[in-house]
Amino acid sequence: QVQLAESGGGLVQTGGSLRLSCTASGRTFSNYAMGWFRQAPGKEREFVAAISRSGGRTYYGDSVKGRFTISRDNAKNMVYLQINSLKPEDTAVYSCAASVTSGVPIIPLNYHYWGQGTQVTVSS
Repeated sequence: QVQLAESGGGLVQTGGSLRLSCTASGRTFSNYAMGWFRQAPGKEREFVAAISRSGGRTYYGDSVKGRFTISRDNAKNMVYLQINSLKPEDTAVYSCAASVTSGVPIIPLNYHYWGQGTQVTVSS
Protein backbone atom coordinates (compact mmCIF):
# COMPACT_ATOMS: atom_id res chain seq x y z
CA GLN A 1 0.00 0.00 0.00
CA VAL A 2 1.07 3.57 -0.69
CA GLN A 3 0.17 6.61 1.37
CA LEU A 4 0.12 9.95 -0.39
CA ALA A 5 0.08 13.45 1.08
CA GLU A 6 -0.16 16.66 -0.93
CA SER A 7 1.06 20.09 0.06
CA GLY A 8 1.70 23.47 -1.49
CA GLY A 9 -1.79 24.67 -2.26
CA GLY A 10 -3.02 28.11 -1.39
CA LEU A 11 -4.55 31.36 -2.56
CA VAL A 12 -2.84 33.04 -5.48
CA GLN A 13 -3.69 35.84 -7.89
CA THR A 14 -4.35 35.32 -11.57
CA GLY A 15 -1.07 34.87 -13.40
CA GLY A 16 0.70 33.58 -10.33
CA SER A 17 2.46 30.28 -9.73
CA LEU A 18 2.46 27.48 -7.22
CA ARG A 19 4.41 24.29 -6.76
CA LEU A 20 2.44 21.37 -5.44
CA SER A 21 4.22 18.48 -3.80
CA CYS A 22 3.13 14.94 -3.11
CA THR A 23 4.98 12.77 -0.62
CA ALA A 24 4.67 9.02 -0.92
CA SER A 25 5.32 6.47 1.78
CA GLY A 26 4.96 2.75 1.88
CA ARG A 27 6.04 0.57 -0.97
CA THR A 28 8.70 1.28 -3.58
CA PHE A 29 7.80 4.60 -5.09
CA SER A 30 9.44 3.91 -8.44
CA ASN A 31 7.02 1.02 -9.00
CA TYR A 32 4.18 3.49 -9.54
CA ALA A 33 3.18 5.85 -12.27
CA MET A 34 1.96 9.07 -10.70
CA GLY A 35 -0.75 11.48 -11.65
CA TRP A 36 -2.38 14.71 -10.63
CA PHE A 37 -6.10 15.28 -10.85
CA ARG A 38 -8.28 18.18 -9.83
CA GLN A 39 -11.90 18.67 -8.92
CA ALA A 40 -13.75 21.95 -8.73
CA PRO A 41 -17.03 22.33 -6.86
CA GLY A 42 -19.91 20.88 -8.84
CA LYS A 43 -17.62 19.46 -11.52
CA GLU A 44 -16.25 16.04 -12.30
CA ARG A 45 -12.71 15.05 -11.50
CA GLU A 46 -10.37 16.21 -14.24
CA PHE A 47 -7.08 14.70 -15.34
CA VAL A 48 -4.22 17.19 -15.04
CA ALA A 49 -0.93 15.38 -15.61
CA ALA A 50 0.79 12.02 -15.34
CA ILE A 51 4.37 10.81 -15.21
CA SER A 52 5.76 7.36 -15.82
CA ARG A 53 7.60 5.29 -13.24
CA SER A 54 11.02 6.44 -14.34
CA GLY A 55 9.93 9.98 -15.10
CA GLY A 56 10.83 9.59 -18.73
CA ARG A 57 7.32 10.13 -20.03
CA THR A 58 4.75 12.74 -19.16
CA TYR A 59 1.27 13.59 -20.37
CA TYR A 60 -0.96 16.59 -19.75
CA GLY A 61 -4.59 17.48 -19.94
CA ASP A 62 -5.44 19.91 -22.73
CA SER A 63 -6.43 22.70 -20.37
CA VAL A 64 -3.04 22.80 -18.66
CA LYS A 65 -0.58 22.08 -21.46
CA GLY A 66 2.18 24.64 -21.56
CA ARG A 67 1.40 25.96 -18.07
CA PHE A 68 1.81 22.95 -15.79
CA THR A 69 4.83 20.69 -15.40
CA ILE A 70 4.89 17.36 -13.60
CA SER A 71 8.13 15.90 -12.29
CA ARG A 72 9.26 13.31 -9.78
CA ASP A 73 12.23 12.48 -7.60
CA ASN A 74 12.28 8.76 -6.95
CA ALA A 75 15.12 9.09 -4.45
CA LYS A 76 12.94 11.36 -2.30
CA ASN A 77 9.61 9.62 -2.97
CA MET A 78 8.20 12.89 -4.26
CA VAL A 79 6.15 14.04 -7.22
CA TYR A 80 5.67 17.69 -8.04
CA LEU A 81 3.32 19.83 -10.06
CA GLN A 82 4.61 23.24 -11.07
CA ILE A 83 1.66 25.38 -12.04
CA ASN A 84 2.22 28.69 -13.80
CA SER A 85 0.06 31.39 -15.35
CA LEU A 86 -2.79 30.47 -13.06
CA LYS A 87 -6.35 31.30 -14.07
CA PRO A 88 -9.49 31.46 -11.95
CA GLU A 89 -10.73 28.32 -13.69
CA ASP A 90 -7.77 26.45 -12.21
CA THR A 91 -9.40 26.75 -8.78
CA ALA A 92 -9.92 23.23 -7.48
CA VAL A 93 -8.77 20.60 -5.05
CA TYR A 94 -5.66 19.00 -6.52
CA SER A 95 -4.95 15.38 -5.68
CA CYS A 96 -2.05 13.13 -6.48
CA ALA A 97 -2.54 9.47 -7.22
CA ALA A 98 -0.42 6.37 -7.74
CA SER A 99 -0.96 3.67 -10.31
CA VAL A 100 0.55 0.23 -10.83
CA THR A 101 -0.27 0.62 -14.51
CA SER A 102 2.70 1.16 -16.81
CA GLY A 103 3.01 4.22 -18.98
CA VAL A 104 1.17 7.43 -18.17
CA PRO A 105 -2.41 6.54 -17.22
CA ILE A 106 -4.96 9.32 -17.53
CA ILE A 107 -8.14 7.65 -16.29
CA PRO A 108 -8.94 7.83 -12.56
CA LEU A 109 -9.96 4.17 -12.54
CA ASN A 110 -6.37 3.26 -13.44
CA TYR A 111 -5.14 4.77 -10.19
CA HIS A 112 -5.11 2.74 -7.04
CA TYR A 113 -4.03 5.11 -4.30
CA TRP A 114 -5.08 8.69 -3.68
CA GLY A 115 -4.09 11.53 -1.45
CA GLN A 116 -6.53 13.81 0.38
CA GLY A 117 -5.87 16.76 -1.88
CA THR A 118 -4.75 20.34 -1.50
CA GLN A 119 -6.85 23.38 -2.29
CA VAL A 120 -5.73 25.81 -4.96
CA THR A 121 -7.70 29.04 -5.21
CA VAL A 122 -7.00 31.59 -7.91
CA SER A 123 -8.41 35.07 -7.41
CA SER A 124 -9.26 37.31 -10.34
